Amino acid sequence: MSERTFARSTEQRGRAGGATVETDDERTDERTRGESLECPECGGNVVTDEGRGETVCADCGLVVTADSVDRGPEWRAFDAAEKDQKSRVGAPTTNTMHDKGLSTNIDWRDRDAYGNSLGARQRRKMQRLRKWNERFRTRDSRERNLKQALGEIDRMASALGLPDNVRETASVIYRRALEADLLPGRSIEGVSTASLYAAARMAGVPRSLDEIHEVSRVGKDEVARTYRYVARELKLEVKPADPEQYVPRFASSLELSEETERRACGLLQSAKEQGVHSGKSPVGLAAAAVYAAALLCNEKTTQAAVGEVADISEVTIRNRYHELLEAEEGLVA
Repeated sequence: MSERTFARSTEQRGRAGGATVETDDERTDERTRGESLECPECGGNVVTDEGRGETVCADCGLVVTADSVDRGPEWRAFDAAEKDQKSRVGAPTTNTMHDKGLSTNIDWRDRDAYGNSLGARQRRKMQRLRKWNERFRTRDSRERNLKQALGEIDRMASALGLPDNVRETASVIYRRALEADLLPGRSIEGVSTASLYAAARMAGVPRSLDEIHEVSRVGKDEVARTYRYVARELKLEVKPADPEQYVPRFASSLELSEETERRACGLLQSAKEQGVHSGKSPVGLAAAAVYAAALLCNEKTTQAAVGEVADISEVTIRNRYHELLEAEEGLVA
């Protein structure tokens, strides 16, 4: 039997059985042909605007369909190399893991895909697989160093309530410090804490040294010393902390209104114009501004409550409180 005769007989059998084999392209063409290519109003030509996701009439402008689904990727590529680089499968990579999330993770629970418990033989097998998987994930001292440091960064960021972008930035800073050989003579905990402190300031969600020290496993002096060293060697562009960046967090912790929060920011802006903020702790200024704004807005709070939230003394709040009010009076006068 020739190939043409075999193909014809196969097609006839498919028709007789009521089933035909169709490819994706053929089904797409049939859907396209099934759609109306004429405007329902004027009978004109219908064109598709892929940028807007609309099907419109080229003659009268009637929008036939809107919000069509774009089934393509969310990225664009202009050459083959860029397409190969951007094309991906699976979860995106992350710098918060020492292997960037590209390795296999074996769950610690000895259960199968249906939730049933594994037998004794399978449990021993999975235990061996976990052991070897862990050994292969940390094959050298650099991998072990990264795993410990990034785990420390994730722990401290969770305790401080920092967002994911700060963790990513801190992980990148630590990787740069490791590649620049800045770790000899310094502890892993110290460099990871300094990286997180710098990342928080760069992201505009700063935390004070006292807050960092509370969740860190190293002393406050070591954190400050390591931070200055890492920032200088890596040439990090870290701006001085703005007192206004602390105000929303303090006001939220004290359950103060938005009016009080805006009033506190206004006091700090007046202090900047008068130059009162120079040489003073931004945390102390922010706490004093929140306390002063609460009094001006007739909200009940105490210096002790503000000091507990900001982790500073009441004496500092009283001193900065008077300076802020004098700066605003001087600006008005």
